[in-house]
Amino acid sequence: MSALDMLLDPLFIQPFFTGLCFAVLLPLFGAYLRLRDEWLAALAFAQTAAAGSLLAMLVGWPLMLGGMLAAAAAAALKSLFEGAARGVQGAAYAMLLVAGWAVSVLLVANLPLVTPSSMGYFHCPDLARKVSELLAGKRWDLIFVHCSSVAQYVEHVTDVPKILDFGDMDSQKWLEYAHYKPFPLSLGYTLEGTKMLWAEKRLARRFDLCTATTRAEWETLQDYGTGAATDWFPNGVDADYFSPTDEPYDADTISFIGRMDYYPNQECMARFCKEVWPLLKSRRPQMKLLIVGADPSPEMRALGDLPGVTVTGSVPDVRPYIRSSALMVAPLAIARGTQNKILEAMAMGVPVVTSSIAAGGVDAEAEKHFLVADTPEAYAAAIARITSDPAERHRLAEAGRARMLSHHAWPASMARLDRIIGRCITQFQESKEKRT
Repeated sequence: MSALDMLLDPLFIQPFFTGLCFAVLLPLFGAYLRLRDEWLAALAFAQTAAAGSLLAMLVGWPLMLGGMLAAAAAAALKSLFEGAARGVQGAAYAMLLVAGWAVSVLLVANLPLVTPSSMGYFHCPDLARKVSELLAGKRWDLIFVHCSSVAQYVEHVTDVPKILDFGDMDSQKWLEYAHYKPFPLSLGYTLEGTKMLWAEKRLARRFDLCTATTRAEWETLQDYGTGAATDWFPNGVDADYFSPTDEPYDADTISFIGRMDYYPNQECMARFCKEVWPLLKSRRPQMKLLIVGADPSPEMRALGDLPGVTVTGSVPDVRPYIRSSALMVAPLAIARGTQNKILEAMAMGVPVVTSSIAAGGVDAEAEKHFLVADTPEAYAAAIARITSDPAERHRLAEAGRARMLSHHAWPASMARLDRIIGRCITQFQESKEKRT
């Protein structure tokens, strides 16, 4: 991770700039108090401001605002003792200092139990009010919520059957990120993952049925032990839109598709270009790699300086890039749920070489429908296997397309969802009858 990427990380930038502002302002204020020979007051103000920032973080306010308000409150209390004896002033400052420390320790100790930042980000009072108005306006047959971050708007509802589609278990994603981030970012991601885990468990108990997007994610949900009814249904792919053509492909071109401001995509391509690409170029010097996706970071754009590598940035249509490739790679080390890029490539009859963790989100078999690799040497061998053997490429292309039609086409996925909805409504009605 570059210094710029770290600076722009959402879990780092706000605390960093808050701390930077306080690092400038508090010493200046402390110097002023020192000139007045008020050492204890300087310490009290600093600690009170820190406690205010922590409190602001918990309630979703800007950290700087919380610190400034706390400091202003300390200043107001200080003014009450301006005319008091020096000993009384010192005692007041000491109490303020102790109170600031106590509040800080209490807040830090309870951070894992408060609302996750990602849920706070999606909280909107206007939307909450609109949802309440809609619920009060008429009778609803079902509430279907996609993603835990917006479940907060209806978790209190008890008179309508509710399904929460987690999709991916977000807590596990944040906890996984922590393994790839340097300290102190790793601590922030661990904290967010822990908070999200508590939230997911709480939400699961407040919905009538919870779903996930893959069997692996469903098993994770089951392991939470919440007692909630659970199920899963797969992501689908528009097999008419993502379809094969008779256009020729380039046996010397491979591709990667995905948003390049998304950390798992950044991490995997940085590692692929460092560890795998030299092996491929040494065996096949004319080979080319297309990295296709919007908003590449400076680090990702720099990959375009490597021999044979092109970083396109945003494109109007990814399909021509996939179809022109001998294969698509998806070497993700961090992957929750289903990688739609894999579904789309297979639906277009383009073979895929992917990691075992990314393959887990696709209802298909390794070797039969795609190839799986987890080391640089294995990636190089699998890619060479396809690029050097047109018959093998054709076999994987045909098998991959057929598997998408049978297991990941939207009609089949939606039929499974229909059965899940029916189950939820039936369970809700039966439970309601038992209560009455």
